[in-house]
Amino acid sequence: MWDDAFPSFLIGLREGLEAGLIVSILVATLVRAGAKSRLPQVWTGVLAAIALAMSFGAVLTFTAASLSATAQEAFGGTLSVVAVAFVTAMVFWMRRSARSLSGEIKEKVTGALAMGAGMLVVTSFLAVGREGLETALFLWTTARAAGESAGPMIGAGIGLVIAAGLCWGLYRRVLKINLTKFFTATGVVLIVIAAGVLGYGLRDLQEGGVLPGKAAFAFDLSQTIDPNAWYTTLVQGVFNLMPAMTWLQIGAYVAYLVIVMTLFVRGVRSAAKPAPAPRPATEKAAADKPVEEKAADEAVVEKADAAQGAAAEAGAAEDGSAGGGAPESESAVEPAEAPAGAGRKRPGWLLPVAVVAVPAVVAGGIVAFGKSKPAGAPTIAVSEKECGKGFTAPKPGRQTFQMQNTGDKTSEVYLVDPSTNAVYGEIEGLAPGTTRDLVATIAGGSYAWRCVPTGGKAVTSAAVRVSGGGGAKAVVPVAEEDLAGPLRAYKQYVDRGLATLTDQTQKLSDDLAGGDLDGARTDWLTAHRTYSSLGAAYGTFEDFDKKINGRADGLPGGVHDKDFSGFHRIEYGLWHGASADELSGPAQQLHDAVVGLRKAFPTQDFDPGDLPLRTHEILENTLQFELTGDTDQGSGTNLATADANLTGTRELLDVLRPLIAKREPQLLASIESDIARMQKLLDDAHHDGTWTPVEKLDATARQRLNGITGQLLEHLAPVPDLLEIRKSA
Repeated sequence: MWDDAFPSFLIGLREGLEAGLIVSILVATLVRAGAKSRLPQVWTGVLAAIALAMSFGAVLTFTAASLSATAQEAFGGTLSVVAVAFVTAMVFWMRRSARSLSGEIKEKVTGALAMGAGMLVVTSFLAVGREGLETALFLWTTARAAGESAGPMIGAGIGLVIAAGLCWGLYRRVLKINLTKFFTATGVVLIVIAAGVLGYGLRDLQEGGVLPGKAAFAFDLSQTIDPNAWYTTLVQGVFNLMPAMTWLQIGAYVAYLVIVMTLFVRGVRSAAKPAPAPRPATEKAAADKPVEEKAADEAVVEKADAAQGAAAEAGAAEDGSAGGGAPESESAVEPAEAPAGAGRKRPGWLLPVAVVAVPAVVAGGIVAFGKSKPAGAPTIAVSEKECGKGFTAPKPGRQTFQMQNTGDKTSEVYLVDPSTNAVYGEIEGLAPGTTRDLVATIAGGSYAWRCVPTGGKAVTSAAVRVSGGGGAKAVVPVAEEDLAGPLRAYKQYVDRGLATLTDQTQKLSDDLAGGDLDGARTDWLTAHRTYSSLGAAYGTFEDFDKKINGRADGLPGGVHDKDFSGFHRIEYGLWHGASADELSGPAQQLHDAVVGLRKAFPTQDFDPGDLPLRTHEILENTLQFELTGDTDQGSGTNLATADANLTGTRELLDVLRPLIAKREPQLLASIESDIARMQKLLDDAHHDGTWTPVEKLDATARQRLNGITGQLLEHLAPVPDLLEIRKSA
């Protein structure tokens, strides 16, 4: 849990110490001014700031929970970017303000004393409130990135407790801390952490559809590293660096780190070399101290403040019982005169209670208002016995329905046109006893609810008729039988491909048995391209895929491991000087695996729902593995494999074309246009039977290929949802 807790621990420690120093200066200034009776007003402002920060966190949590999955990604990503901006500003502000912090706060306290109790509450509230809001926002962001709240909250709690202890020690003068060095060191670490948060936030914005390029991966190491290893979780938790990151994430991470770290370090160096100035003899002792110690002395409120331009004494004096009191060199602040009307005495508890309660009440009102159903939003029952109960004809336009599962089974529910089964809205995984919003645009037509309990029978409610209104977009549902024809056609395609592959691997084995290495290289590429064009069936090949197209990643011996087999094992040998005799055994093993697959495939379970999923996944793997050169074992033929993957995708789209065209003809046109552009770029890298290796593509060609592949993936992404199998009554 520590990997998730560390960033929050650091922010809790740093922000807690920053806020604690401010509170210490406020308290010490009042003690020295002989205005200890005003201390409750300081604590009132502090408590109000804490209440505001906690309320802000509650509102963020509720707001995110009430959004759709896509909207949650966009909301979280936006707040992550905002959090990075706040943390960056905080790091630079504290570096710049450490020396003059006590003087600035004391001036504000002096002015507040003259203006009455209310201003002192406001002063302490504003001084601490900023740190509280920054802390709440950053903790919410890190908890969301971690996927759980326990670790970040524990880390923040430990940091805040330690910060409180340090502030107490500084106030009582039982310890000293070089605060300049402390804030510099933690600032460097926070900048690194913030760079990771920025990358994570941009990924959320890509997932939420706000930013493009969500499939344009710069690298993907998910197949080469153990996601559960301690070092993997540590890097992910602390730095938010993921095994797979897009080009936008990497670019933003590096740019932020380089620019911000450079400015921060440059500022630290310039601050460490102040311009020399003549000093009187009485300041000789102070001049002998380094700048950092003087800054620390100011922050912990030592007695003397002789250096010109330095902050005023922080005032961390002991109370009367410890011999405290205002020093002779500092004039005490006179108590303010009693304001007019002071004779009307108010209860002492009224102001603190009101100030602390207001943020909590406001946050509670926001949450309560958000949870209350919108005006006119009906509650619709979802169950086998009560499906659609409470449903009446809605008005045209965008409507919100409260879907409540009144049964004892988790259920799916669809708003449908019963005459065509077209779906206008849906909720999946509605648990018993829970209520969720379903938002749909209503136009003229017929509407009914379809409830599909897990393990139960689909039930359709009575239909209602709506008059008027504009057009409403609906998705024509796909039943399992609708995919039966495309599945048969694709299985025939795979059968033919496996028959061809069997002959090709036999020829490859014969080449090596006869010592023909040049012929083996040619026949290896031909056979590998055939296998790569069957991408949609990989999930049904079971263990055969590892034997035929396994990789060395993760194997103890790497490319020399005894379990490294198949096409990539032979590729490594053919392009790294292995003899024909050394490769004859692996080639025969490859052929035997292909023969075994060909026999087993007709009896293997091929889920028809996999067909729409594979339209996107084939080229997603192409972008991650082939267009990065990650799978190359020496042949430099990744683009040939990408070309075969594109062939397999085109074949899959051909069998699904009637279903897609019926639902989204414009989407199909965009996909076909992207495929043609990608094919043209791949053809440009193929000359006289030779493929240009990925790493030898010029920068422009490589960017264009990655860009069009990413665009094609974005257009393919809706296909699985469009052709999702939905049950009907």
